[in-house]
Amino acid sequence: MLEKYKNKLVAHRGLYDNIIIPENSLRAFKNAIINNYPIELDLHLTKDNNLVVFHDHNLKRMTNINLTIEDLTVKDLNKITLLDTKEKIPTLDEVLKLVNSKVLIIIEIKCKTNEKLITKILLEKLNDYQGEIIIQAFNSKIVKLLKKEQKKFPVGLLISEQTDTKKFKIFNTSIFDIKYCHPDFLSVSRKILKRKHLKKYLKKCPILVWTIKKHEELPKQNKNYIYICDNLPYQTL
Repeated sequence: MLEKYKNKLVAHRGLYDNIIIPENSLRAFKNAIINNYPIELDLHLTKDNNLVVFHDHNLKRMTNINLTIEDLTVKDLNKITLLDTKEKIPTLDEVLKLVNSKVLIIIEIKCKTNEKLITKILLEKLNDYQGEIIIQAFNSKIVKLLKKEQKKFPVGLLISEQTDTKKFKIFNTSIFDIKYCHPDFLSVSRKILKRKHLKKYLKKCPILVWTIKKHEELPKQNKNYIYICDNLPYQTL
């Protein structure tokens, strides 16, 4: 499935401007669908074990409320709006209903703990969905669990140049971590595409590159990647 999306641009958190249209909102996803862009989104597990679409662990940046999303219920979140708009934090169910197989959805799971629970709930939610979905996570335990529990959706490992701890840096950017979870693809920060230990994997499996912010940042030597982009629209080379 990933092969047909090579050299395609994906709308990172939907098509948004964070002024009129907030990121990861239903309006941002509707805008991406209208413009025929695949969608990338972020997923959190709430206090009452629901899945909602939001990037940060803390609400502050997008709502000016200093609370952690995992400590709140869907009912709590439904009272909150994004930036100075009427848009709210959507549930995964709402997004799946909106997209309804029209475009590819790339789901990033935001999870530091409760890997088994969020995996179980996500697969239940996706059980009857007929559209194209791929799933990715920084947490290699999530990748390994999803690979074990299902074969329907490709599952990839996110790799970043930013690390929270020395241990995380060692494992998340090493060959060991890739071998541990055997991802179907790698989702790599554009800033570390040239790292030596990644080079052999870049030739063997599909690669997503993030986050491209302007046309000039698209890699010129390789058209086999899938590009997760902000500030669309612009064209591939």
